[in-house]
Parts: sequence; structure tokens; C-alpha cells
Amino acid sequence: MQRNYHGQMSDSLLVGALLSFTGGFQDAYTYLCRGKVFANAQTGNIVLMGQNLAMLDWERTIRYAIPILAFIAGIFLAQKIHFRFKASKRLHWRQLVLMLEIVVLFAVAFLPEELNLLANALVSFSCALQVDSFRKIRGNALATTMCIGNMRNATDLLCAYQATGDKRLKRKSLQAYTTILIFALGATLGKFACDGMGLRAIWICCVGLLLAFLIMFIHDELAANPDLLEHERETIREELLDVRAALRRLVTRK
Repeated sequence: MQRNYHGQMSDSLLVGALLSFTGGFQDAYTYLCRGKVFANAQTGNIVLMGQNLAMLDWERTIRYAIPILAFIAGIFLAQKIHFRFKASKRLHWRQLVLMLEIVVLFAVAFLPEELNLLANALVSFSCALQVDSFRKIRGNALATTMCIGNMRNATDLLCAYQATGDKRLKRKSLQAYTTILIFALGATLGKFACDGMGLRAIWICCVGLLLAFLIMFIHDELAANPDLLEHERETIREELLDVRAALRRLVTRK
């Protein structure tokens, strides 16, 4: 069945929370399980690459350079997918990105530690796809794979709220801080998962991304049929009234 898209269905709070969780988890995974390389924080990788380059340690320089190049490649591909499939009627182009992420991360779990360089490159590639494709949560410009921009955004909005009293700014600030906390939660649980599951821990991210993929179908259906949610609410309301009436009859008989 073909679908029509009305607005952004990919910036809901639940989708944003799932993506932020997986973003923190992926960083913890590559750092703890794949040789202390960051999947998302390319600034850290650039610093470490520069340090090792200064020491003429070519092996370590390449170790940090490869994820950076993979991240750039992921950004490039995300834009290509956007331009190629933005008019798609069957799947939203961001759902295609999620499908690609899931496949890539699922495959990473099978790579042995001897191939950590490739594993880190693939995870960085996946993170780049995500950060370029999902840029907002409820219309608020937020990243789901890094925190520094979110910290700036959250604090800017909080200061603006204090200056103006605009509660919308307060709400957006809380959303940004919540995104950071969920990212941290993903990193925390990533530590326990890596301890318990080893290299297979990355599959937890696949589950989170799959949930986000499926949730986007729900948002699409509601966007295409704005009366659907109200209809469901009315149905639930009527069923509750029927239950209440049945309980009253039962009490009356007693």
C-alpha cells in the first residue's frame, strides 16, 4: 500500500529517545569492546590522531583516521539516500537509513577483535548516517549521537526562558537535557552489556533502531489519517463506559 507523508514523522519524542539511547550505546561499545575508539566523538578521534601523528606512530594514527573517514562517508551516503528517495511513497527515506544501520551494526557483531579497525569504521559510518538523517526532536534541533551541541542548545534555551518567561523555550530546553540524559543512559547500559555480551552487545542497538523504524509507521498512519487517533480514543471511551455500567449492574445485584 502506498503512503502519503504529511510533515515530519521522524522527530517524535519516542523515536528521538531510542536514537539517543543507541547513540550513547554505540560510543560505549567501540570504546570498551573495540580498542578505545569513539564511534561518535570524531573530535576526540581527531585529537588522538594528531597526537599519534606527532609521535610518528603510524599504526595508531591510522587507527583513529579510519573512523573519521568512515564518518565522512556516512554523511555523504545519508545525503545521497535523502536526494534519491525523498519522494518515496512506500518507505520514508529515513526508514531506509535505519534499515541500513541495522544491517551494518548486526554484521559488526561477527567481526573478531583482530578486525576492530573495520568494526570501528562501520560503527562510525552508522553513527554518521544517523546524525545526518535525524536532526530534530519535536522541531527542536538536537543530535542523537553526540552531546556538545545539545548542551549548548539546552543552556541557550534555558537562559532565553529566564529572560523572556516563554514556557515553550523551557520545554525545548528540558527536551535537550533529557536527550543528553538518555544518551548517558545508553552509554551506562552499554558498559553492562559489553561486560555480559562482549562483541554481540551491539545487537541491542539493532533492537532499538528496529523499534524506531516500526514506530515511524505508526506516526505515518496518524499523519495520513488525522481522525484515526480521535476515533480510537472515542472507542476506548465507549468501552470504559460499558465496563463501568457492567460493574454497576453487578454491584446492584449484590
